[in-house]
Amino acid sequence: MKTKNYSIAFIAIVLHSCGISKTTLPMVEVKPVSSSSDIAEGKSLYESNCTKCHQLYAPSDFSKEQWKPIVHQMQKKAHLTDPEGIKIYNYLTSN
Repeated sequence: MKTKNYSIAFIAIVLHSCGISKTTLPMVEVKPVSSSSDIAEGKSLYESNCTKCHQLYAPSDFSKEQWKPIVHQMQKKAHLTDPEGIKIYNYLTSN
C-alpha cells in the first residue's frame, strides 16, 4: 500500500513540475520615430546599456517583429524606461 501511495505522489509531483507556464510579458506600444536625433539617442542608449552584459547584435540580425520581445525583455533587465526602450527599438528597426 505504501508503494502505491508513493507512486501516486511521485507521478503527481512529476506532472505538476512539467506544467507549462502561461505567463506572458505585455508588449510596449511602439511609436513612430519623429526625428534622426531620436534614432541617434536610441543608438547611444543601445550601445551604452546593452554592452554592460553582452556583445551587441547588429540591427539587421533580427526583424522588427523579432526585436519587439527582445527589447522589451532586455529593457526590464537593464531598468530602462518605456521611452528609452522605444528609442532603442526605433534605432534597431530604422533601416
